[in-house]
Parts: sequence; structure tokens; C-alpha cells
Amino acid sequence: MIHTTTDDAGITVIRPGFERLTAANAKAFKDDVTAIIEGGEAQLVVDFKDVSFVDSSGLGALVGVLKKIGYRGDLAVSGLNADVAQMFKICRMDRVFKTHASVNDAVEKMAENL
Repeated sequence: MIHTTTDDAGITVIRPGFERLTAANAKAFKDDVTAIIEGGEAQLVVDFKDVSFVDSSGLGALVGVLKKIGYRGDLAVSGLNADVAQMFKICRMDRVFKTHASVNDAVEKMAENL
């Protein structure tokens, strides 16, 4: 189950709530985040600080979320550990998603662009 917080600027931070984002839970993650987007949130930061592994299904779910946001919002990721960051690089997702060292960095950068 994901955990969310929204700041005063309307930026929602999403914490997946899984140590591993894999085929076993990627659909649930995507469905939960899609519901947040359909609820009107469009400025999202996904915090991977507590996620130790992401497979291709997890990345696919993240791409699906990005497509759902489209041009009406923004999506960034933060807190990638070395293994997750390597997966992003191997799959070239580091070129698709804005990545930040921390949630604070991501929120600050996103708030500048609002």
C-alpha cells in the first residue's frame, strides 16, 4: 500500500510501501497512483528511499503513471539506491524521469517550475 503526503504547493510525495517494486505488486502500485491522479493530483514525486529493488514491471508501472499524467503535470523520482539507479540506467529510464537525491530536492525543484 502506498503512502502519500501533499505539501502546500500541491506536490504529492508517494512512497510505494514495498521494499521491492516487482511484477507481484506493480499493478497495485500503478492503480493506486492512477487513482491519485484521477483525484486531481498532477505534481508527483515518487520516493524510492525504502525501495531496494525495481524490476521491469515496476518500471513499466512508473511509465504508465507518467503517461497518465501526460502534459497536465509532472513526475519525478527521488532516493534511488545504487541498485535501483543502475536499473534505471540500464533501461534508460534515467533519460525519461527526472531523478533527485532526496524528496526535498525533488519537491524544491518541482516547486520552482510551477
